[in-house]
Amino acid sequence: MALWVLLLLCLGAEAFAHGVAEDDKGFIENATGMQLIPFIYLGAKHMVTGYDHLLFLVGVIFFLYRPKDIGVYVTLFAVGHSITLLYGVLSGTHVNAYIVDAIIGLSVVYKAFDNLGGFQRLLGFQPNTKAAVLIFGFFHGFGLATKLQEFTLSKDGLVPNILAFNIGVEIGQLLALSAILIVMNFWRRTSAFSQQATAANTALMSAGFILIGYQLTGYALLSGS
Repeated sequence: MALWVLLLLCLGAEAFAHGVAEDDKGFIENATGMQLIPFIYLGAKHMVTGYDHLLFLVGVIFFLYRPKDIGVYVTLFAVGHSITLLYGVLSGTHVNAYIVDAIIGLSVVYKAFDNLGGFQRLLGFQPNTKAAVLIFGFFHGFGLATKLQEFTLSKDGLVPNILAFNIGVEIGQLLALSAILIVMNFWRRTSAFSQQATAANTALMSAGFILIGYQLTGYALLSGS
């Protein structure tokens, strides 16, 4: 698992930005009327290739063993990002994509630091983990919204298409989460898990810092131009 995280680090800025593919851009900008199935597909594809979202999910479920606990946390994350995705696009509320994506990177750092017991060691208390997942879910939703706001979306069928996109995001999240849990369950059965867990979360936190640095650099360059 630690190797998997490190490989993600090597994918570079383009991967972490998880932009929309050129073919998908053309479809989104030219789509009119209800296009439910294509938008469900695009939502699922975007989540599965959204490495920042997946890294956060890895951190969230890293030490969760019971299906009930996993369900609670994943539901909180889904509720959070669904609310702000739908609100951001349908209300026309714009936020700076670089800042939001930097906060998403911070969410990865936060969860990895939490998994390492950092809050207990440094602050002497444990922040509410459920509240943190919900709050960061809001920012992840705005991150998804900023990608759609880059395009001129047709008003014809906008609401059902965005709802379909959100459903696709949830489908993609479930597919990705299932694959992650399969790998995690095999890994947890090994005797090396307890030792490698620290290295994996350190790598996860490093990935989050890379995300933050990349996005803040983009923001600084944009502001200076």
